[in-house]
Amino acid sequence: LKLEMPTINLDGEVTVLATVPGVVQSLKSCAVTWRKLISRVLEEQLKKVPQGNGPLAEIDLWREKNATLSALTEQIKHPEVQKVLEILQEAVSEFTGDLQIVLSDLKKHHMEAQDNAKFLSTLERHLKNLSTGTGADVISNTIPSLLNALRMVWIMSRHYNKEERMVPLLERISWEISARVRKVVDLQTLFREDIAAAKIKVTEAKATLEKWKKCYFTTCIQVEESGSERYWKFDVKRLFEKTDYMASICQELHDIFQVTEELYNIFIPELTTVTENPKSIAELRREVNIIISPMEDLTFDPFSMESAHDWALVMEEFREDVIVGIVKQIFVQNLKAPPLYKNHPPVAGAISWSRSLFRRIQHTIIRFQEVEELLATERGKEVKQIYLQVAKKMKEYEDQKYRQWRDRTEHVLPSLLKDTLLTVSSATEEPVTTKKSIYLALNFSPEIQEIIIETKYMEQLGLPVPEMARYVALQEDKYLRYTSKLKAMLDRYHKLMEMMNEAETKLLDDYVQELWRILKAGYKRLTWKSVGIGEFIVQCTQTIGKLELLVHQIHNISEDISSKLRSIESTNLFKFPHSKNGDKLPGAKEFFDDVKCEQVKDVEHMVRKYSAIPQLLIEVEGRVANTNSGKSPKLASYYAYWEHRIYQVLTQLVVKNLQVFNATVLANVPLLQIEAVMAVPEVTLQPNASEIEKMTVQAIQDCVEVTKHFVRWMHGTCIECPPQHIKADEVVTFSFYSDVSQSPLIIEQAVLITQNVHKLLASLNKCLNQWRRYDLVWKSDKSAVLDRLAAEKPACVIFDEHLQFYMKVAQEVTQRTLIKDEQFIRLQLAPLASAVQENAKSWVMSLGKLLNELAREELFRLQDEIQVG
Repeated sequence: LKLEMPTINLDGEVTVLATVPGVVQSLKSCAVTWRKLISRVLEEQLKKVPQGNGPLAEIDLWREKNATLSALTEQIKHPEVQKVLEILQEAVSEFTGDLQIVLSDLKKHHMEAQDNAKFLSTLERHLKNLSTGTGADVISNTIPSLLNALRMVWIMSRHYNKEERMVPLLERISWEISARVRKVVDLQTLFREDIAAAKIKVTEAKATLEKWKKCYFTTCIQVEESGSERYWKFDVKRLFEKTDYMASICQELHDIFQVTEELYNIFIPELTTVTENPKSIAELRREVNIIISPMEDLTFDPFSMESAHDWALVMEEFREDVIVGIVKQIFVQNLKAPPLYKNHPPVAGAISWSRSLFRRIQHTIIRFQEVEELLATERGKEVKQIYLQVAKKMKEYEDQKYRQWRDRTEHVLPSLLKDTLLTVSSATEEPVTTKKSIYLALNFSPEIQEIIIETKYMEQLGLPVPEMARYVALQEDKYLRYTSKLKAMLDRYHKLMEMMNEAETKLLDDYVQELWRILKAGYKRLTWKSVGIGEFIVQCTQTIGKLELLVHQIHNISEDISSKLRSIESTNLFKFPHSKNGDKLPGAKEFFDDVKCEQVKDVEHMVRKYSAIPQLLIEVEGRVANTNSGKSPKLASYYAYWEHRIYQVLTQLVVKNLQVFNATVLANVPLLQIEAVMAVPEVTLQPNASEIEKMTVQAIQDCVEVTKHFVRWMHGTCIECPPQHIKADEVVTFSFYSDVSQSPLIIEQAVLITQNVHKLLASLNKCLNQWRRYDLVWKSDKSAVLDRLAAEKPACVIFDEHLQFYMKVAQEVTQRTLIKDEQFIRLQLAPLASAVQENAKSWVMSLGKLLNELAREELFRLQDEIQVG
């Protein structure tokens, strides 16, 4: 579209040109052409409608209008056009009136098109997602943001804030959503897909349709709450009638898939496990496929409201086929093992299952009788005949199940009620020592409980029940009470027996025997028809309670004894002294004396704890035997049990402490020190290796002899043995020492410690060999050497060699390492170095003195020769 420009020259002033008739006439002709063109364009644009049913078509329409009208508007703004208008206005103002009206219309429609194109473009992204987005989630997530954008357009736009503009746009959006749902839920392909996938599709489609409506009403509230004077009060039926109908169709499609899935996933697997005829399963599968096959070949659009009646007939036929045909298959295939409702017993549950199936098809037939056109068809007549056959078989099935149950109940129930209350793992009289291994169990047959439940359900079903079964069912609460209390009692009994060790079982022999005397009635005499069951439970519970109390009291006392024994066992018998002033470590004798001293203190504490144990056992004696002598025959085995425990604890005490001592010997942490000294003619340790080994052996012996302080008890008592006078001057005390000292573990540790100390001392002696290179310093006979040199009178260089050697020795020993730490011993080499140095210096002094004397003699001799000459 292009405005035709005048061919005349328009150079010059407007006022001048307006006075030229030829110019004005030419421009008037041109203006008429423009007015006709603009009028025609406006008329065409106003007649244009969106090319398509979707909302994007409306955006395209306004963009096209905006482009067309913008092109004209830009041309009107051209300077040459504006000058033409000015000349005509100056020359003949009345002529330009019609043109100005057209230009005004152009401006108005252009602004509207521009405004609409601008605001609708804010919706474009959302509308494209709605139109082409993949996945139901994209569409579902787009709807809220789209409506929010529409709300902003409504509030801010000058043209899309009216019902006549907004409603058609909303209708187009509703159409787009419907179209997307139609595309996803395509019945031609949907029923050929996996059932689970198809269910997801229709569920998502329904959710999308419902979300569209829900978000619309949410936006209505937001518009109202925003304070806008213009509310969204549009015709809801116009917007949502079709989408609501489509949502209902999606729900019905979901129901179809749900039923189909249940038939495949619930009934068919059950049939597979109980049927011996796999062909019947295949038939059922084919039946299911036949039922849904009409859905694939519909001759109408199910989403079209015009086809509502046709769709309703399809759904009714589906339900008819499913409920009657499939129920028949389910009934036939599940006769041997019918699926039961929760908590239903087998027989009454089977009858209930059969009746529920019957009610389903009965209800269906009654409903279908109301729709004559359905039952009038061949398929309808066939379904009715199937219904009558199935109903007859169901009645026969119910009667047979009931008769079998009634006959068995009348036969079995009397014998079940004659069962004893309890069963025992062994009915023979066992020795008391094995009572703990005997297991008592409740002897209430599950079949009684099943008969009770069957009876109650049979009566609910309106079927007569045997009198004895009714009587037992009426006593259900009593039986439940008895079985619950008996289970609790047996649980307490078994828990109690598990709590006791062998020593405690022997200790409480009389109490256990008394309890078993009472329990015996439960597995020998009392049955479920007896009248003394309640008294039996009370008596057993009371007796178990008394024994429980006694066992807990004994366990508390046992814990006190065990606590004292743990304290004794954890005693450290080798508490090593620490250095008192920095690096100064105790000597070997001081070290072992300190260990012995600390040991004596610890032994006193241990003996006090040990001496308190008999009094605790006497307390047990008082509770069990009602005496406090410490020598009750009933507790003889119990005394022996604890004496053996004490032996084990003392053995562990000694073994652990010797292990600690051995680890200390091997650790590279010095705890005592010895010295290397010169004992002419040898270099040796002080104290020497033999003395240190003796100290070590004595420390081991002291550790073991700690057990001498723990006096044994007299046989069959917890009373300490008095000292025994064997001879007039010899007294023997029976202690644990004689047994503990023979333990192989203790002997092994003692040997290991002495071996390790011996190796250590040998290593230290080897270290002294390095000092024997200086043995000339102390081994040589100084007097003899000096006499020989005096007699020989050697040259001064000989004396110089001797002096250099001894001076070098004196210098070297001061530079050697004077402390050697090896394992738990520190060897002080300073005394040895000092002695070597002193000896070397003595040699230097002596040689110097001899050299001086020889030099004086030689000087006097020369002096005499000079004088004689």
